[in-house]
Amino acid sequence: MNSTRGPRLVLIGKQGAGKGTQAKRIAERFHMQHLSTGQLFRDSAAAGIDAGLKAKKFMDRGDFVPDEIVIDVVEERFANPKEVEHGFVLDGFPRTETQAVELDRILGSRTLDLVLNMEVPTEIVMARLASRKREDDTEEGIRRRLELYETETKPLVDFYDCLGLLVTVNGVGEEDEIFGRMLAAIETRLTY
Repeated sequence: MNSTRGPRLVLIGKQGAGKGTQAKRIAERFHMQHLSTGQLFRDSAAAGIDAGLKAKKFMDRGDFVPDEIVIDVVEERFANPKEVEHGFVLDGFPRTETQAVELDRILGSRTLDLVLNMEVPTEIVMARLASRKREDDTEEGIRRRLELYETETKPLVDFYDCLGLLVTVNGVGEEDEIFGRMLAAIETRLTY
């Protein structure tokens, strides 16, 4: 990694693992973009971009956004070099192996540096999600998202491990403690 940019990172883990919280802190620490898929959808829809408007329809119904729409929104954002030239941390993308392959295509020569897998037991994420009081955080909705994680997102652990990019971080504990583990993982694996 060269010294003119921050790391290029992906955070994966179950819903409720704390990816958004940690991604925001990592982005601030390295002075780089935090690209949350949900925020990308909202920004894209607000700008009147077709893929973002399509994504919003799925989100408004509480449905998952199909791969092709997710990929279009991410690709549109990455088309602006200023968005990602100083490094980035992706949160919520990729969620499937298809999305991971497409991310690699979108990045081209600007490859990922590291994928951080936040490991949190299911019973802890269930409690965290239930306490968020979001409209879509019903027990049934939470269970459905966790099942989808097991079938669609968990295979990314093996995918990125095979590429030598994966580091699993214990996501249980106080926010600062987890952040310390995240920084240690980044700094151990990457040189500046």
